[in-house]
Amino acid sequence: MPSPGFSFPKSEKKGDENGKQPQTQRRDPYDVLGVGRNATDQEIKSAYRRMALKYHPDKNANDPIAADVFKEVTFSYNILSDPDKRRQYDLSGFEAVESDSQDLELDLSSLNTVNTMFAALFSKLGVPIRTTVSATVLEEALNGSVTIRRLQLGHSLYRKVEKQSAHFYSVEVTEREAQMGLVCRVHSTDKSKFKLLYFEQEETGGLSLALQEDSAKAGKITSAGMFFLGFPVYRFDQTNSMAVAKDPDAAFFKKLDGFQPCEVNELKAGTHIFAVYGDNFFKSASYTIEVLCAEPFSEEKKNLRDVEAKLLTKRAELSKFEAEYREVLAKFTEMTSRYAQEMQEIDELLKSRNAIHASYTKSPLKSSSSGTKFRNSSKDSKSDEGHHKKEKKSKDRSKRKKWFKIHLKVDKRKPC
Repeated sequence: MPSPGFSFPKSEKKGDENGKQPQTQRRDPYDVLGVGRNATDQEIKSAYRRMALKYHPDKNANDPIAADVFKEVTFSYNILSDPDKRRQYDLSGFEAVESDSQDLELDLSSLNTVNTMFAALFSKLGVPIRTTVSATVLEEALNGSVTIRRLQLGHSLYRKVEKQSAHFYSVEVTEREAQMGLVCRVHSTDKSKFKLLYFEQEETGGLSLALQEDSAKAGKITSAGMFFLGFPVYRFDQTNSMAVAKDPDAAFFKKLDGFQPCEVNELKAGTHIFAVYGDNFFKSASYTIEVLCAEPFSEEKKNLRDVEAKLLTKRAELSKFEAEYREVLAKFTEMTSRYAQEMQEIDELLKSRNAIHASYTKSPLKSSSSGTKFRNSSKDSKSDEGHHKKEKKSKDRSKRKKWFKIHLKVDKRKPC
């Protein structure tokens, strides 16, 4: 789903003779940004920032062509700035990257209140909304019209920055401190969103954005840091795309894809410019910033280098492991499907067998009824038989003459 406030550039070609609309035509992202296919991440970022400043809607309010170019530039940058999307595009073109939703980077200062509210709502719902530094801030820095505050090395400073605004700081670094390495850390206790920026000084006196780190939650705080330690230090972009959300396994196997080296590994002696940019949708961001020399942290430097080396090894191993896992998972899915099918067939056969068995016996209800009738008929026959016997005996008794009712004739003349 495209981020609020932007739509992808579409072809201006009309339908053909049959009224059928042609497929959307897009320019090659490398051509849009004016970079080669072997361009580094820093070259791609620089080209994008240069073109974004030139065609930003704030500077071209009445130019619809500039607005379309700005959208096209933003769309192209979102492909080439993401290592995974860039690899997919190089292999299969737009078809590979357009199958997933593109997470556009929004300049919140260019959105009206309604679109900003939509963006904030989507962010709370878990939709990844990437934001860019306001074009106004970048243009003021490039023109050298920003206020820069001095920050002493080893000291922290607490301030509050307004939304879509930035505080700039200058830090003086000696040759010794540059050799030992520097660390810039910013944290917020109220979980505000912000960006930590590093600017390079141009010959014209202006400042151009060279590095950017978005704040990330770490326990009860949000923090961001930049490490200039003299060896490659990696940043970890934990932003998950919508495509990963569709496949939970992909969330694991792509977990280290955002593990990318920082463009700047060390700083030279001299003045360096950092900035904190308020990235909240509506409110200001409170923060604490500090720049430290890494000399007292020799053990931490060694541990960081070792851990990141192990992470790089794990990232290479994950690619091989994913192929093995997918193969086993497909086999497991096949076996579980067969298991369910076999179980269903067995249950149906047993059900048929029981039905056949039941057909050889009478219904329990009918048997009980006939048994009752048989018992009742037996009782009735016995009752009738007893009744007949009683009647027969009664008749027999009536036929017998009682002795006291017998009439005896005696001849009185004859003596006994």
